[in-house]
Amino acid sequence: MHLSEIDFGAARPIEGYGPDFFRLGGEAHTAPLLVVAGEVRAWAGYHDVAPLLALAGKVDVLFIGTGGTIAHLPEDLRETLESAGIGAEIMDSPAACRTYNVLLAEERRVALAVLPVG
Repeated sequence: MHLSEIDFGAARPIEGYGPDFFRLGGEAHTAPLLVVAGEVRAWAGYHDVAPLLALAGKVDVLFIGTGGTIAHLPEDLRETLESAGIGAEIMDSPAACRTYNVLLAEERRVALAVLPVG
């Protein structure tokens, strides 16, 4: 079997995570985070809607990691994202990180809003 290294270019995949942190580009970042291609920034959680709405028209899908277990989004957040035309996929944070990395490797326009795993 032949394995090849993935080149993410300027994008920053999730390399690892633990309680209250995510590692990108060899650096640990305090959770929760919003990750869009080459940019990583703090995200204050479900009530921090403005940076999510700023993604409208810029990404094909927003993955929202709900922590160590899957949970429903608050109804008002879900409705706000839908009204803005932002497609959001909800899953636990480990699954959201893995899925984000796969689509990032495919050079898709993706973003990740992720809560800590524990």
